[in-house]
Amino acid sequence: MTKIAVVGLGNMGRPMSLNMAKAGHEVIGWDLSPAAREAFTKDGGRVGNGLEAVLDSADFLMTMVPAGPQVRSAYLDDGGILSHASKDTLLIDSSTIDVETSRAVNQAATAAGYQMVDAPVSGAVPAAEAATLTFMVGGTKEAFDRAKPILEAMGKNIIHAGPAGTGQAAKICNNMVAGTNMAVLCESFVLGQKLGLDPQVIFDVISKSSGQSWALNSYCPVPGLVSTAPSNQNYKAGFAARLMTKDMTLAQQAAQTAGVATPLAAQARAMYQMMVNSGAGDKDFSAIYEMLAEDRSS
Repeated sequence: MTKIAVVGLGNMGRPMSLNMAKAGHEVIGWDLSPAAREAFTKDGGRVGNGLEAVLDSADFLMTMVPAGPQVRSAYLDDGGILSHASKDTLLIDSSTIDVETSRAVNQAATAAGYQMVDAPVSGAVPAAEAATLTFMVGGTKEAFDRAKPILEAMGKNIIHAGPAGTGQAAKICNNMVAGTNMAVLCESFVLGQKLGLDPQVIFDVISKSSGQSWALNSYCPVPGLVSTAPSNQNYKAGFAARLMTKDMTLAQQAAQTAGVATPLAAQARAMYQMMVNSGAGDKDFSAIYEMLAEDRSS
């Protein structure tokens, strides 16, 4: 039986871990948060007694933590992953972080004798629960081939993006599109209603015309139009606005480093930052519609 250690049992890491266990793997998790460990245990997961115990004899390690500094700490600190994992353990980082940190950690892991891939995901919590995530994987072909059977327990699309760091680059580009698309879609609904259109009419037209998108058809920001969308659950986060703000910020940082102009994405990032500043950062990112609609009515 394949043994998989997981570090990071939050909203994404927990269902991903449970799906690997459902696929027949031995999964042992760890998280610095007692609440996360307790939630994983309540869902039937197994929690180890600290990082070293979790890593013992693991064939694979998956990390799913909030940001670059946590990834650096988890892998590179004294007593971290590179201090305890067996050299035979394949390292998989599914966090969404900046490309520079991803490549630096991969370089350190490779120098220490490990194989490692960056494998961020797209699909948010619903796809994590349904095991339908898309994985964008950066690393050597050999490491990708080793990781793929494990990733297939959690996702339906496993894409090799290229060498180390390209998984993160692909994720940043994808979320830049998703965030910008959602922002302009919300603007469109608010404008259409101001012009006298019923939201259902706006949906029917755009969903069958050139403006159709995942944001509209699967994640419609207006309540009552797509039953499974967060907008019908008071914008309970499938993907929180604060996380979209983080990802849009990563995209802007990457664009600045690469010398690429991304003015539309920059404006969308500013809109999500407004949500966070207003105290709505834990709501789903589609709740930008609420913010725009309130501005319209004020």
